[in-house]
Amino acid sequence: MRFHIVTIFPGFFTGPFDHGVLKKAMDAGKVEVLLHDLRTWTSDRHRTVDDRPFGGGEGMLLKPEPLFDAVEAIWPQRRNGAAREENLAGGEGARKRVVLLSAQGRRFDQAMARRFAACEELLLICGRYEGVDERVAEHLADDEISVGDFVLSGGELAAAMVVDVVARLIPGVLGNEASSVQESFGSSAAELGVLDCPQYTRPAEFRGWKVPEVLLSGNHAEIRGWREHTAREKTARMRPDLLEKVESRGGA
Repeated sequence: MRFHIVTIFPGFFTGPFDHGVLKKAMDAGKVEVLLHDLRTWTSDRHRTVDDRPFGGGEGMLLKPEPLFDAVEAIWPQRRNGAAREENLAGGEGARKRVVLLSAQGRRFDQAMARRFAACEELLLICGRYEGVDERVAEHLADDEISVGDFVLSGGELAAAMVVDVVARLIPGVLGNEASSVQESFGSSAAELGVLDCPQYTRPAEFRGWKVPEVLLSGNHAEIRGWREHTAREKTARMRPDLLEKVESRGGA
């Protein structure tokens, strides 16, 4: 899968993409990440990408011209707007999607990540300053998403999170494909509406705190039952909203 990231700080991504699962996936050719400096698509000597908002207000906004020019240079088929209309008509299954990272966007979650993972390419636009000219959201982006109900200084950190989350769902990226199914918000957990169960490793006793005996019993049926029970228990304690969603749609 190929990710494009349009940003005014391409150097930001040197660290996040140089380690761990994502680095291995890139080395193996499973994932490709292409960084695009937004200032490449400016025409003045100051390489200006922002301006004051009409109507007054604090801060600056990213201008529409360089963002449209960037996306249309990366994907020339976007120049007439037809490809975007096709994407919107095709819903979540479109193979190439432009995603705007924005505090005003829909909440990014694992279900959305699974839909993105079915794409051939994702182009992520990193918002900055006070925001982005609304015409980008209305006429360029296929999706406007937020990684949480808080405000970051820019979309770069959010873009790195999206790439990491989506890349893990691509076949062959994880050594054990079951990992992405069983973990919190994985497809198995999502069906049940619960987080992953508590996990323990060696030593079996640490500072007087013992691993639950059922995990040492070797009885797989009992272990499975314990995991289901404690997963639900922990979800009720940490994220009761998840259980409420299941109950509201008639789940168990």
